[in-house]
Amino acid sequence: MGLNLPVPAVTIGLLICSNLFMTLAWYGHLRFKAAPLALVIAVSWLIALPEYALQVPANRTGHGYFTAAQLKTIQEVISLTVFAGFSWLYLGERLGWQHAVGFGLICMGAWFVFHDWS
Repeated sequence: MGLNLPVPAVTIGLLICSNLFMTLAWYGHLRFKAAPLALVIAVSWLIALPEYALQVPANRTGHGYFTAAQLKTIQEVISLTVFAGFSWLYLGERLGWQHAVGFGLICMGAWFVFHDWS
């Protein structure tokens, strides 16, 4: 018995999960600056592997329902959202009004990508 979820839900869910892994792979090591760089790279690659295992099916599932440009736009908005939470919760970095404005402008750009101009 399988779940019959809508394509957007599957695509976006997989992209969210993949971005959690990739953000951890790219930025998680920043709290461990004393660790040897070679070790950090190896661990980051291991963390990134599940990201690819989620990202590829997300794009395969979503393509056709979404255009490639729309898929990339969804991924970027999710990436920024995950990163904002990660940098605040994990790295303890403060996000200011300028970040909100910048992310908001990117989201406005996403609206243009998804708007049907025909």
